Amino acid sequence: MSATASLTALGASTVDGVSVGAPVVEAGGVPGAGRVLPTRTELAAVLPWPGLRRGSTVAVHGSVSLLFALLSEATANGSWAVVVGLSGLSLVAAAEAGVELARLALVPRPGGDPVGVIAALLDGVDLVAVGGTGRVADSDARRLSARARNRGSVLLPFGPWSGAEVQLRCVDASWRGLGQGHGHLRERAVTVRAGGRGAASRPRSCRLLLPTRDGAIGIPVDEPGESARPQLRPVAG
Repeated sequence: MSATASLTALGASTVDGVSVGAPVVEAGGVPGAGRVLPTRTELAAVLPWPGLRRGSTVAVHGSVSLLFALLSEATANGSWAVVVGLSGLSLVAAAEAGVELARLALVPRPGGDPVGVIAALLDGVDLVAVGGTGRVADSDARRLSARARNRGSVLLPFGPWSGAEVQLRCVDASWRGLGQGHGHLRERAVTVRAGGRGAASRPRSCRLLLPTRDGAIGIPVDEPGESARPQLRPVAG
């Protein structure tokens, strides 16, 4: 799908293939300068801002559930999002995570000029998630981050990205639901770790259910703390 076709699918008016639905230019000539898009309360602990700051680049590593969680609150509150270069995404999983599908567009195969497609989408869509980051040269990645900064969009690379302000990773994952040889995988507890540069230079982390039993996001309430875990003690041999 071309950039023009994807924007048309969003229902936004276009001029020369670029949406004119971008936020109103504010102080400094940057659309949406200083504003944030809402995100789930559970994720606020790891972001350096009270939401997803317009103009920022936030790289997500290894978890589609975390990507959906970042998109959910913003799309539910009226923002538009597009996912470029990630084929095989489950729209059912996206909806369970709270993503408003009526405000989500997919461009699974951006064609021979993915950088041009991403650049056009950054001109008119609030959140642009990008897969296949290994095929984007570092110089192009930096230019796309600069374009997001100038247009007031949020760029969400799914993988390594040169110049990303925030890096989010899921580690220490443990699935729940299996009994003694029976049961079903119900939910996954993970630690979300954040790092980066500038306001994100101080490492942050939080423990989340991602996903919960209903596919959304939550906070574990029944995990034993360190003090409750059995401790090994040396004994005389």
